[in-house]
Amino acid sequence: MAESVSLLSLRRHFEHSLSENRRNPHHLKQLHSQILKFNLHQDPFLAPKLISSYSHCHLLPLAINVFNQVQQPNSLLFNTIIREYGHHSQPSDAFLTFLQMRKEGVFPDSFTFPFLLKACSGRSVLFWVKMMHAQIVKLGFLSDIFVRNSLIDSYSKAGDCGLDFAKRVFGEMPERDVVSWNSMVAGLVRAGELMEAREVFDQMPDRDIVSWNSMLDGYVKAGEMDKAFDLFERMPERNVVSWCSLVSGYCRSGDMDMARMLFDKMPTKNLVSWTVMVSGYAEKGLSREASCLFRQMVEAGLEADEVTIVSILAACTESGLIGFGKMVHAYVEGTEFKFTTRVCNALVDMYAKCGDANKAWGVFEGMKERNLVSWNSMIQGLAMNGLDEQALNLYSGMKSEGFTPDGVTFVGVLCACTHIGLIEVGRRYFESMKNDYNIAPQIEHYGCMIDLLGRAGLLEDAFDLAKSMPFESNAIIWGTLLCACRKHNNVDLAEEAVKQLIQFEPSEAGNHAILSNIHASASRWVDFTKAPLKKLASENEFMETDISHSQPERISRIVLQLGQHLKQAVHVP
Repeated sequence: MAESVSLLSLRRHFEHSLSENRRNPHHLKQLHSQILKFNLHQDPFLAPKLISSYSHCHLLPLAINVFNQVQQPNSLLFNTIIREYGHHSQPSDAFLTFLQMRKEGVFPDSFTFPFLLKACSGRSVLFWVKMMHAQIVKLGFLSDIFVRNSLIDSYSKAGDCGLDFAKRVFGEMPERDVVSWNSMVAGLVRAGELMEAREVFDQMPDRDIVSWNSMLDGYVKAGEMDKAFDLFERMPERNVVSWCSLVSGYCRSGDMDMARMLFDKMPTKNLVSWTVMVSGYAEKGLSREASCLFRQMVEAGLEADEVTIVSILAACTESGLIGFGKMVHAYVEGTEFKFTTRVCNALVDMYAKCGDANKAWGVFEGMKERNLVSWNSMIQGLAMNGLDEQALNLYSGMKSEGFTPDGVTFVGVLCACTHIGLIEVGRRYFESMKNDYNIAPQIEHYGCMIDLLGRAGLLEDAFDLAKSMPFESNAIIWGTLLCACRKHNNVDLAEEAVKQLIQFEPSEAGNHAILSNIHASASRWVDFTKAPLKKLASENEFMETDISHSQPERISRIVLQLGQHLKQAVHVP
């Protein structure tokens, strides 16, 4: 009896300690050692808490080890590890664990499938959601409204095809609760189907604050601020999410006065509210307003958290507000986030994209722990600031540190090769990403290679590469080729590039102007006069005071002679 009481008190002690220390990896590991010492690692209540705590600290491998050490896992333990796989966006591992659960004879419960479906939420996992749906039907869980609601949510997050399945599940429900309706409205809003979302919203027998906020968020993200404001005015109750949504919408639309008026009217402001308004000012380049409001936030006793700091720095990056960015950096120096990887990454990115590569390098050098994002940001920062050799050297250093490059890494590397004309090196990197790292080149990688070849005058190779892409090209690709043709006065390929560009930019007369300039540079006046002159005349008129062109004097001389050439070559009524 005394022994059982002792074990019970020990379990309670460990449960309490795990709850208190779930954010501290060092203390968690110490607690784990003590749990092992008292042979409580098989406990059906302690093991799930330990798994959740490790996962919360982003130590999923240790959480998996805890799970694997339990000899007879029950449904609670299986549900816990499946849920944590979902939190870490690992749907295949979640499904494999479910298969293991079935193989070991543990029957799922009403929590298992919602956790599985949450793990399968995303545009690329429709296949997994369908498999779960089949298992739900097979095992008789389709009548569970909680499970059906999870199906609607997961299907609606799986792209346009998934949305059709979500509608079908919703339509076949014998009964619906407010969560069912909210899931359907949110799915339609997410897909941009605002009219249909509003129809479902208007049909709802009961609405809660989530219903109103979902519809409001849809209008805000679509930029329909009049409808958003009208809905906001009709809301029977509002919370801080409602206010923040509307404020962020007006910030995005550029109506900073309206955004500030609503911000000032907010009955309750939290850190998110301040972040939205400060970031809004920063994104619009309003440094003074952003700085003043940030100071007010600090003076009001609110301490910026990691999310706030990263959001504000991202806004500074977007608008090039390096001065305000430095002010935020100074604030960070006095906080616990000074050396966190996420904040340091945001600082590196901000300084690099605002043109201060030295500051970016200083932050990068001082980082206690770097991840792939850190290396990618610094490599791209060096490349975009003309420090291309340093970028390539850093790429080598990254690999020597044991990091595996991804697609973003190769964009920076290929850009560096382009800037300094390393044709063969660039080709090797392009092949390496496919052969050594199994990374399928995307359009941005092809764009870098086409730019590299085009700048070097290897126009035939550049055109061949553009035509060999396994997906449709875009205006940027053909615009890059047209500029290369202009640089090297290749009229024939320029004509082909313009033909392709017209498909993507039919109303962009500037492309015809570049082609005409190439004809003129090559003294091919007959071809020049065959350009769509009416279109050029109506859409690209020159004013006598316009000196923005790179060759104004040459244009002036050509214009004086143009009439005579045209009369001799072609008649335009």
